[in-house]
Amino acid sequence: MSVAAVDQRVVRAPVSLCVLCGLPAAGKSTLAHRVLGAAAEFGWRAAVVPYDDLIPEQAFHTQIVEHGVEVEDMHSNWKSHRQAVLHSIEQFLQRPEVATKLQISSLINSTAWQQCTQAMLRPEDLKCDGTPLLFLLDDNFFYPSMRYEVYQLARKCCLGFCQVYLHCDLESCISRNSSRSKPVPTEVILEMEKRLEPPNPQKNSWEMQSISLDTADGVSKCDVQKVMELIFSALKNPLSQLEDNTEQKEADRLKCATSVVHQADRACRRLISETMKAARDNQAPSDRMRLMAAQLNEAKATFLHNLRQRFLQEAPFFQEEDIDAEQVAKRAVRSIFDDQRKDIASRFINNGE
Repeated sequence: MSVAAVDQRVVRAPVSLCVLCGLPAAGKSTLAHRVLGAAAEFGWRAAVVPYDDLIPEQAFHTQIVEHGVEVEDMHSNWKSHRQAVLHSIEQFLQRPEVATKLQISSLINSTAWQQCTQAMLRPEDLKCDGTPLLFLLDDNFFYPSMRYEVYQLARKCCLGFCQVYLHCDLESCISRNSSRSKPVPTEVILEMEKRLEPPNPQKNSWEMQSISLDTADGVSKCDVQKVMELIFSALKNPLSQLEDNTEQKEADRLKCATSVVHQADRACRRLISETMKAARDNQAPSDRMRLMAAQLNEAKATFLHNLRQRFLQEAPFFQEEDIDAEQVAKRAVRSIFDDQRKDIASRFINNGE
């Protein structure tokens, strides 16, 4: 389908949220700006919503102390910042004519947000209800639960919704990232690659409006064409507020899985911290401690990935409040990860523990 040949029915659904997801340096920002140019040719109001600019860096480095051990806990704080971004989009959609006067959440960078919306606030456009409006959400979105929150906003406001997954091999992403002025730590990319779950329409019905692009060789003109066609389709087919029981069950299961994995992650971190302390008390050589830490973290990442997949596939449908995520996580950690931890520790610390 040629973009130029798309009919004008998009005016019936003038707003769309387009999620761009993938590893750091996969080409999301490049694609976003190419799509902005294509949208401008059609006279659309469009903006990139760059999560990296909107969410302050400290949101990713929150620390808590448990049992005398400093433990990293980004989940709750980080999630609040992400929700603040979506709330700001909703505010803008509700009252764009006074958007600059709205109180922007303290959880996001107000200057960056104003830059996002500046192109949409041209006086001549505010009264033009038939002009399509497009938000390109630029983030990694490596968990389905992150993308589902955007979908929920689109359904609540009866907007178009679509997703673009930029697939790029790990080596290329790391190489591109190293040349950036502010590169993401390589270990973060490696960890994210293990956890990334691309859109899966076969498993999640709400991800039907999704495409995958191979961006190892960069973003091509054909890639931009495919994205524009996807956006046109989303604009013409806005979501409905009508609830679907199957879809809601999928969402409930997703929320439960996310909560259980988060609790399991915290429990695993505590056990790893205790094991490293035991190694120091036993005066284990630093090179052996580094190797043990690497093996423990790899075991943790595999355990959490398998736990999430098993929970999503096998667990009965629950409302999130119907289960004790902490207890479920503790049982899983005790029955699976703790044995793996002890086995690894026994190879590096005298007398096992």
